[in-house]
Amino acid sequence: MKFTQLGCVAGLCLLAFRVDAGEVRAAVAANFTVPVQKIAEQFQADTGHTVKASYGSTGKFYSQIRNGAPFDVLLAADDTTPEKLGKEALGDPASRFTYAIGKLVLWSKKPGYVDAQGHVLQGKFARLAIANPRLAPYGVAAQETLESLGLWGSLQGRIVMGESISQTQQFADTGNADMAFIALSQTLKDGRTIEGSQWVVPRHLFNPIRQDAIVLATAQDKDATEAFMKYLKSAKAVAIIKSFGYDLP
Repeated sequence: MKFTQLGCVAGLCLLAFRVDAGEVRAAVAANFTVPVQKIAEQFQADTGHTVKASYGSTGKFYSQIRNGAPFDVLLAADDTTPEKLGKEALGDPASRFTYAIGKLVLWSKKPGYVDAQGHVLQGKFARLAIANPRLAPYGVAAQETLESLGLWGSLQGRIVMGESISQTQQFADTGNADMAFIALSQTLKDGRTIEGSQWVVPRHLFNPIRQDAIVLATAQDKDATEAFMKYLKSAKAVAIIKSFGYDLP
């Protein structure tokens, strides 16, 4: 009898846990796709809340949010977009914080193709892929890098642009570009560097890629949203973020 009662109590607790659990609708910058999937999995295990994530370019998300897209939070690839959303009353300025600082790499699927100093950019190649600077902050960083190297003008005829950093990597992965400027996190899988060759771009060649998160005005489940934003700062989430090569403030 006692065991039955205990079982019922445990079952009621589990039921209550599930009833109280909510869902966070997150707009996530494409470079942070895999990290947020791992964070969301751990977040659900620890809190019961789930994360429904959409992935894409920060610029496109900005347009969608201005047009009323139903997201609770934005995990941008820059700090300026969340700042603008706060000023436009489309997000809560007090909730904004930097969850990661990105690193830019020049990557090729071909082993030995990209040298450790990036001199390949001054050689003969057919196509270089970058994310569209008007839509993606990593595209801005790529442009700034090429400008710092004095190559932006001379390479115009060989640059192909992706709508997001994910599509940019696909260009290089499928052979439609010889190499691509992408996020360091995209070259890491299970703690190891994927096949190919790469150059980690020195920080002085581009402005810091501060990636900010912000709660949006369209947020519905306040408890789940607040819990997720808090979880992004937790030791478990920070460990995952760092494992993908990101820095933190």
